[in-house]
Amino acid sequence: MMQPKPYKIPESVLVVIHTAQYEVLLIERTDKAGFWQSVTGSRDTLQEDLSETARREVQEETGITVAGGSVESGHADGSTVPGANLCDWQLSNVYEIYPVWRHRYAPGVTRNTEHVFGLLVPREIPVTLAPREHTRYQWLPYREAADRCFSPSNAEAILQLPSFMRS
Repeated sequence: MMQPKPYKIPESVLVVIHTAQYEVLLIERTDKAGFWQSVTGSRDTLQEDLSETARREVQEETGITVAGGSVESGHADGSTVPGANLCDWQLSNVYEIYPVWRHRYAPGVTRNTEHVFGLLVPREIPVTLAPREHTRYQWLPYREAADRCFSPSNAEAILQLPSFMRS
């Protein structure tokens, strides 16, 4: 008998992957064509540190490894960036979970708290998408990337990129 899949924890990360030239990596969802977004994902456990959630989700969804976490380290293909490049922007958004995805959460859970991180990468870094989650990726200037996002909180985070790059 199969174990039922555990409910998702309604606390997640949003990781804006960007270059020093304010280009942002967007990925298109497999389950919703035309839905472009940054890397997102929920904590695996309540004990998982949010920066570890960010490292894990970036690695799972893009193949980019952020050094310094418990995620496997170092790849010869240049897909690893220093841990210092992952920055907790100290921003969080509470939003209504889209009805199409509520079945993943415990009954009655309708809101999620999302914590925003930025990840500085070189433009030529290899990107390897998780085919079950994303079909395509693109690099866009940050304003254009914000316009392309389906999620208002994702768009707002991207628009704040210049202020975080200066600090």
